Amino acid sequence: MAAMPTHPLTVGFDLDMTLIDSRPGIKAAYLALAAETGTHIDADLAITRLGPPLEEELAYWFPDDRIPAMADRYRAIYPDHAIAPTLALPGVGEAIAAVRGGGGRAIVVTAKHQPNAELHLKHLGIDTDAVIGWLWAEAKAEALREHGAAVYVGDHTGDIRGARAAGALSVAVATGPFGEDELRAAGADVVLPDLTAFPAWLEGYRAERA
Repeated sequence: MAAMPTHPLTVGFDLDMTLIDSRPGIKAAYLALAAETGTHIDADLAITRLGPPLEEELAYWFPDDRIPAMADRYRAIYPDHAIAPTLALPGVGEAIAAVRGGGGRAIVVTAKHQPNAELHLKHLGIDTDAVIGWLWAEAKAEALREHGAAVYVGDHTGDIRGARAAGALSVAVATGPFGEDELRAAGADVVLPDLTAFPAWLEGYRAERA
Protein backbone atom coordinates (compact mmCIF):
# COMPACT_ATOMS: atom_id res chain seq x y z
CA MET A 1 0.00 0.00 0.00
CA ALA A 2 1.37 3.42 -0.96
CA ALA A 3 2.28 5.78 1.84
CA MET A 4 0.05 8.78 2.53
CA PRO A 5 1.52 11.90 0.90
CA THR A 6 3.23 14.03 3.55
CA HIS A 7 2.72 17.40 1.85
CA PRO A 8 -0.57 19.21 2.56
CA LEU A 9 -3.21 19.23 -0.14
CA THR A 10 -3.72 22.66 -1.70
CA VAL A 11 -7.05 23.32 -3.38
CA GLY A 12 -7.61 26.39 -5.51
CA PHE A 13 -11.03 27.98 -5.91
CA ASP A 14 -12.34 30.47 -8.44
CA LEU A 15 -14.34 33.32 -6.91
CA ASP A 16 -17.30 34.62 -8.94
CA MET A 17 -20.08 32.04 -9.22
CA THR A 18 -17.89 29.41 -7.55
CA LEU A 19 -17.60 30.77 -4.01
CA ILE A 20 -19.83 33.83 -4.30
CA ASP A 21 -22.91 34.93 -6.22
CA SER A 22 -21.65 38.34 -7.27
CA ARG A 23 -24.34 38.96 -9.88
CA PRO A 24 -26.40 41.43 -7.78
CA GLY A 25 -23.32 43.43 -6.88
CA ILE A 26 -21.81 43.44 -10.35
CA LYS A 27 -25.15 44.48 -11.82
CA ALA A 28 -25.27 47.41 -9.39
CA ALA A 29 -21.71 48.42 -10.32
CA TYR A 30 -22.48 48.34 -14.05
CA LEU A 31 -25.64 50.40 -13.54
CA ALA A 32 -23.66 52.96 -11.55
CA LEU A 33 -21.02 53.15 -14.30
CA ALA A 34 -23.75 53.54 -16.93
CA ALA A 35 -25.39 56.36 -14.99
CA GLU A 36 -22.09 58.13 -14.42
CA THR A 37 -20.95 57.92 -18.05
CA GLY A 38 -24.31 58.23 -19.81
CA THR A 39 -23.57 54.99 -21.66
CA HIS A 40 -26.12 52.22 -22.07
CA ILE A 41 -24.97 48.97 -20.43
CA ASP A 42 -27.32 45.99 -20.36
CA ALA A 43 -26.36 44.90 -16.86
CA ASP A 44 -28.73 41.93 -16.90
CA LEU A 45 -26.95 40.59 -19.97
CA ALA A 46 -23.49 41.40 -18.61
CA ILE A 47 -23.98 39.30 -15.48
CA THR A 48 -24.72 36.22 -17.59
CA ARG A 49 -21.15 36.41 -18.94
CA LEU A 50 -19.12 36.47 -15.73
CA GLY A 51 -15.72 34.84 -15.81
CA PRO A 52 -13.53 36.56 -18.41
CA PRO A 53 -11.63 39.76 -17.59
CA LEU A 54 -13.64 42.95 -17.10
CA GLU A 55 -12.19 44.53 -20.23
CA GLU A 56 -13.85 41.90 -22.43
CA GLU A 57 -17.29 42.88 -21.15
CA LEU A 58 -16.62 46.61 -21.36
CA ALA A 59 -15.71 46.17 -25.03
CA TYR A 60 -19.39 45.52 -25.73
CA TRP A 61 -20.34 48.98 -24.43
CA PHE A 62 -17.38 51.33 -24.93
CA PRO A 63 -14.99 52.09 -27.81
CA ASP A 64 -11.53 50.61 -27.51
CA ASP A 65 -9.84 53.85 -26.56
CA ARG A 66 -12.11 54.29 -23.52
CA ILE A 67 -11.86 50.75 -22.13
CA PRO A 68 -8.76 51.25 -19.90
CA ALA A 69 -10.26 54.33 -18.24
CA MET A 70 -13.66 52.70 -17.82
CA ALA A 71 -12.08 49.59 -16.31
CA ASP A 72 -10.23 51.76 -13.79
CA ARG A 73 -13.40 53.65 -12.95
CA TYR A 74 -15.46 50.48 -12.58
CA ARG A 75 -12.93 49.00 -10.19
CA ALA A 76 -12.85 52.25 -8.20
CA ILE A 77 -16.63 52.40 -7.70
CA TYR A 78 -17.00 48.64 -7.25
CA PRO A 79 -16.53 48.56 -3.45
CA ASP A 80 -19.37 51.05 -2.90
CA HIS A 81 -21.85 49.15 -5.07
CA ALA A 82 -20.90 45.48 -5.35
CA ILE A 83 -19.68 44.21 -1.99
CA ALA A 84 -22.81 44.47 0.16
CA PRO A 85 -25.27 42.83 -2.29
CA THR A 86 -23.03 39.83 -3.00
CA LEU A 87 -23.83 36.53 -1.28
CA ALA A 88 -21.85 33.40 -0.49
CA LEU A 89 -22.99 30.42 -2.51
CA PRO A 90 -24.35 27.37 -0.64
CA GLY A 91 -21.67 25.08 0.76
CA VAL A 92 -18.79 27.57 0.74
CA GLY A 93 -18.01 27.34 4.44
CA GLU A 94 -18.22 23.57 4.44
CA ALA A 95 -16.00 23.30 1.34
CA ILE A 96 -13.24 25.45 2.85
CA ALA A 97 -13.55 23.59 6.16
CA ALA A 98 -13.26 20.25 4.36
CA VAL A 99 -9.96 21.31 2.80
CA ARG A 100 -8.64 22.69 6.06
CA GLY A 101 -9.96 19.77 8.11
CA GLY A 102 -7.54 17.41 6.45
CA GLY A 103 -4.59 19.75 7.00
CA GLY A 104 -4.92 21.29 3.55
CA ARG A 105 -4.71 24.83 2.22
CA ALA A 106 -7.47 26.69 0.39
CA ILE A 107 -6.51 29.46 -2.01
CA VAL A 108 -8.51 31.71 -4.33
CA VAL A 109 -7.30 32.32 -7.89
CA THR A 110 -9.52 34.74 -9.80
CA ALA A 111 -9.60 37.08 -12.77
CA LYS A 112 -11.06 39.77 -10.50
CA HIS A 113 -9.12 42.83 -9.33
CA GLN A 114 -7.39 41.39 -6.27
CA PRO A 115 -8.28 44.16 -3.76
CA ASN A 116 -11.97 43.78 -4.64
CA ALA A 117 -11.75 40.00 -4.37
CA GLU A 118 -10.25 40.40 -0.90
CA LEU A 119 -13.08 42.77 0.08
CA HIS A 120 -15.66 40.16 -0.92
CA LEU A 121 -14.02 37.45 1.13
CA LYS A 122 -13.62 39.69 4.17
CA HIS A 123 -17.23 40.91 3.98
CA LEU A 124 -18.57 37.36 3.79
CA GLY A 125 -16.18 35.93 6.38
CA ILE A 126 -14.61 33.47 3.95
CA ASP A 127 -11.12 32.73 5.26
CA THR A 128 -8.58 31.42 2.75
CA ASP A 129 -4.82 30.94 2.83
CA ALA A 130 -4.08 33.15 -0.17
CA VAL A 131 -5.89 35.30 -2.73
CA ILE A 132 -4.38 35.83 -6.19
CA GLY A 133 -6.16 38.09 -8.66
CA TRP A 134 -5.83 39.31 -12.22
CA LEU A 135 -5.47 35.80 -13.69
CA TRP A 136 -7.80 34.34 -16.30
CA ALA A 137 -8.00 30.90 -17.93
CA GLU A 138 -4.55 29.45 -18.71
CA ALA A 139 -2.84 32.28 -16.83
CA LYS A 140 -4.33 30.89 -13.61
CA ALA A 141 -1.84 28.05 -13.94
CA GLU A 142 0.91 30.44 -12.81
CA ALA A 143 -0.55 30.80 -9.33
CA LEU A 144 -1.77 27.22 -9.12
CA ARG A 145 1.72 25.89 -9.83
CA GLU A 146 3.36 28.42 -7.51
CA HIS A 147 1.16 27.29 -4.61
CA GLY A 148 1.34 23.60 -5.51
CA ALA A 149 -2.40 23.25 -6.04
CA ALA A 150 -3.42 19.69 -6.91
CA VAL A 151 -7.09 20.62 -7.44
CA TYR A 152 -8.76 23.70 -8.93
CA VAL A 153 -12.49 24.28 -8.48
CA GLY A 154 -14.37 26.62 -10.82
CA ASP A 155 -17.60 27.21 -12.69
CA HIS A 156 -16.29 28.34 -16.07
CA THR A 157 -14.67 26.57 -19.00
CA GLY A 158 -11.79 29.02 -18.54
CA ASP A 159 -11.27 27.53 -15.08
CA ILE A 160 -11.02 24.08 -16.61
CA ARG A 161 -8.37 25.34 -19.01
CA GLY A 162 -6.45 26.91 -16.13
CA ALA A 163 -6.51 23.70 -14.11
CA ARG A 164 -5.34 21.61 -17.04
CA ALA A 165 -2.55 24.06 -17.87
CA ALA A 166 -1.34 23.71 -14.27
CA GLY A 167 -1.54 19.92 -14.28
CA ALA A 168 -4.20 20.13 -11.55
CA LEU A 169 -7.40 18.13 -11.29
CA SER A 170 -10.28 20.19 -12.67
CA VAL A 171 -13.37 20.12 -10.46
CA ALA A 172 -16.24 22.05 -12.03
CA VAL A 173 -19.39 23.26 -10.29
CA ALA A 174 -22.51 24.01 -12.32
CA THR A 175 -23.33 27.25 -10.49
CA GLY A 176 -22.15 29.59 -13.24
CA PRO A 177 -22.99 30.03 -16.93
CA PHE A 178 -22.41 26.39 -17.94
CA GLY A 179 -24.40 23.26 -17.20
CA GLU A 180 -22.96 19.94 -16.13
CA ASP A 181 -22.89 18.48 -19.65
CA GLU A 182 -21.10 21.54 -21.03
CA LEU A 183 -18.49 21.39 -18.27
CA ARG A 184 -17.84 17.70 -18.96
CA ALA A 185 -17.54 18.39 -22.67
CA ALA A 186 -15.00 21.14 -21.90
CA GLY A 187 -12.76 18.61 -20.18
CA ALA A 188 -13.54 18.83 -16.46
CA ASP A 189 -12.26 15.80 -14.56
CA VAL A 190 -15.08 16.03 -12.00
CA VAL A 191 -18.42 17.83 -12.28
CA LEU A 192 -20.50 18.65 -9.21
CA PRO A 193 -23.89 20.38 -9.08
CA ASP A 194 -22.58 22.88 -6.51
CA LEU A 195 -20.19 23.18 -3.59
CA THR A 196 -22.49 21.33 -1.21
CA ALA A 197 -21.29 18.14 -2.92
CA PHE A 198 -17.62 19.05 -2.57
CA PRO A 199 -16.83 17.77 0.97
CA ALA A 200 -18.03 14.24 0.16
CA TRP A 201 -16.11 14.25 -3.11
CA LEU A 202 -12.98 15.52 -1.34
CA GLU A 203 -13.20 12.76 1.26
CA GLY A 204 -13.18 10.17 -1.51
CA TYR A 205 -10.35 11.95 -3.33
CA ARG A 206 -8.21 11.97 -0.21
CA ALA A 207 -8.88 8.29 0.31
CA GLU A 208 -7.70 7.57 -3.23
CA ARG A 209 -4.54 9.63 -2.70
CA ALA A 210 -3.79 7.57 0.39
